[in-house]
Amino acid sequence: MRIISTVLFALLVGPAQSEPLPSADATFSRASMELIQIGQLLFYDPILSGNKTVSCATCHHPRFATSDGVSLGIGDGGIGLGPDRRADPQNPPEQRIPRNSPALFNLGASEFSVLFHDGRLEFDPSEPGGFRTPLGADMETGFDSLLSAQTMFPVLSPDEMAGHYSENDVAQAVRQGFFTGPNGAWDILAKRVAAIPEYSEKFEQALNSNRDLHFADISNAIAAFMAFEWRADNSLFDQYLRGSPALSPTQIKGLTLFYGTASCSTCHSGQFQTDHGFHPIGMPQIGPGKAARFERHQKDEGRMRVTGASTDAFAFRTPSLRNVVHTAPYGHSGAFASLPAILTHHANPKASLNTYDTRQAVLPKMKIENDFTVMSDPEERAAIASANSLKTSVLSADDISNIIAFLETLTDPVSLTGRLGIPNKVPSGLPVER
Repeated sequence: MRIISTVLFALLVGPAQSEPLPSADATFSRASMELIQIGQLLFYDPILSGNKTVSCATCHHPRFATSDGVSLGIGDGGIGLGPDRRADPQNPPEQRIPRNSPALFNLGASEFSVLFHDGRLEFDPSEPGGFRTPLGADMETGFDSLLSAQTMFPVLSPDEMAGHYSENDVAQAVRQGFFTGPNGAWDILAKRVAAIPEYSEKFEQALNSNRDLHFADISNAIAAFMAFEWRADNSLFDQYLRGSPALSPTQIKGLTLFYGTASCSTCHSGQFQTDHGFHPIGMPQIGPGKAARFERHQKDEGRMRVTGASTDAFAFRTPSLRNVVHTAPYGHSGAFASLPAILTHHANPKASLNTYDTRQAVLPKMKIENDFTVMSDPEERAAIASANSLKTSVLSADDISNIIAFLETLTDPVSLTGRLGIPNKVPSGLPVER
């Protein structure tokens, strides 16, 4: 079928793509259904947040393709879901979550060896636990995967799940720097879960042990669920790579641009369209920026905050493009509300940065001073622009339309709905966000 498609493309629009197509041969982690089902419950259970009001699903909901449908979300201190989420007047958040909530597709694939927008969590066999993390040698062990280790960090974030400083036992432990060990934040959460008989019984069966529950057990269960629920490797493009069916002429045009003159595949390579690398591409910066509480610059220097290397300034991890037509807004700060806008930016980042229309940002309502401080400062914009590594190219309206037609072939319908779905209730008895 692919031979027929390529011949058809050559007859219609010219030579085939210049970059070779990837293979559809990703390998995935596997876990017992018992552990996966526990992870499903925990993913939707607010019991893991300091104030018991936020779950993993708050910012990664299947209704919004495992993200939250906004540029920068509200975690603790918010009410509602997705674009309808707003600040709770009785317990308002201190700030927006600094970065866009990434989609969760295919994170159980072995090729995902680095996570977060800045790559601060990375597979590293030289580390005691096998991972390099912000906690360094203080990081706990017992994780089945990098994805499992990743799930341990949102619960420590005051803006995401822990809550305001000192307003609950988890937040107080975080403020004091007690993350690991007895009475650390993770231990507090593990004891919360273990105190619920249904969870305790399910873990005892899944682990075949009645030992004390550790947070690594919880994170392993959540990771097992995420890897199972949102595996997305049977899109139309995957089927095409395996030999059937043929793509439409418009999709082939987009594919050839993607793997040819538009140079998308330079960074968006592999089966899931990511090289897992870090690139500065002149992205607009909105919101609070990635900063310590005492900093007020509102900028986000990306990978440089991890490595300290000036060459990594404003570089962010290449996102996978699986189900990308459903995961707007786009960019590390969610600055672009549509695919045409982000594609136009890629064609001419400097021009796009300097003419950025702040009205396309999707920001839940809350009282803050200014979401666009960096974009209002010519020097800050110039610093971002100077680090850009993309070459200027020309993409016509038809080119953009054709590329989007190809991107639509990256949709895996089963992964969008999920395999287990949203549970009707969770063992804690707390509300499930639907």
